[in-house]
Amino acid sequence: MSSFPGVGDPLPDIAMILSDGSAVKPSDYAGRKLVLFFYPKDDTPGCTTENKDFSALSAEFERAGTALLGVSKDTAAKHLKFIAKHELTTPLASDAETGGLSDALGIWTEKQNYGRTYMGMVRTTYLVGTDGRIARVWNKVKVKGHSEEVLAAAQAL
Repeated sequence: MSSFPGVGDPLPDIAMILSDGSAVKPSDYAGRKLVLFFYPKDDTPGCTTENKDFSALSAEFERAGTALLGVSKDTAAKHLKFIAKHELTTPLASDAETGGLSDALGIWTEKQNYGRTYMGMVRTTYLVGTDGRIARVWNKVKVKGHSEEVLAAAQAL
């Protein structure tokens, strides 16, 4: 049994830094639905596709009363470059602090690749209801079609 928050639990209210340098917390979205999509790294193929897919549907999420927030451990400055390079419309937050939101959710974890062990972000998406509770979790996300699936869930919530 995991001690990390799951469906039905309140999302931990831990501050992150937006690309403009300001702080943002999940409670800032109180009364709105929120999609938090955590991804490993700016400007890598899967993460770029995921961010572009969510950006392309941002107006649809807005119509569904749902805010979008992409989160990685990249710095705010790196996020700014990533947003500009790919004309992203989705806000991005940096969760660089140890003990940050991704740590609290258990998705900043040890990974292995080609025999190398390192800390990394597990691509995970959270749909949070207007009450601040986690309504749905997508673990180990496959990017293709993901943003559409999340949109459908947000519209149904």
